[in-house]
Amino acid sequence: MKYITTIGEQQFEIEILDDNRVAVNGQVLKVDFESISRQPVYSLLVDGKSYEAYIYETDEGWEVLLQGTRYPVQVVDEREHRLRAAFGGGVVQSGDFHLKAPMPGLVVSVPVKEGQEVEAGDVLVILESMKMQNELKSPRAGTVSRVRVKSGDNVERGQTMLSVV
Repeated sequence: MKYITTIGEQQFEIEILDDNRVAVNGQVLKVDFESISRQPVYSLLVDGKSYEAYIYETDEGWEVLLQGTRYPVQVVDEREHRLRAAFGGGVVQSGDFHLKAPMPGLVVSVPVKEGQEVEAGDVLVILESMKMQNELKSPRAGTVSRVRVKSGDNVERGQTMLSVV
């Protein structure tokens, strides 16, 4: 089975070949992907290079935090992708976006305030977890409608920190 994965504006065709190999847009990669301590933290080895990622499901799809950058990710199998294309469907980025904590941590900074206009990629919250500071960025342009956290707050995984409309 092939999967169509959308990260931002880019699409990737991913095929799982076996337990240790995947093809990404036709390029075969040797991979090892393991959950760490049953948390949303994963160890990923790709062709011998090591990465640590936080991966969690949202109402809109998936969120991946990799090397300090947050990526909104949509994954559909090839059949669903063909059906969406046939009916003109796609991912609509409208309505409220609720930034949820990808992992438990300490809010280091909230560089935005209610009513502020933001662009896609603007930093909304800096969250420290496991001694790493992570910049959580806006996936789209909009206006910050509600800020629910402040510097020094502890947050739990999945807790809504702010909203963008």
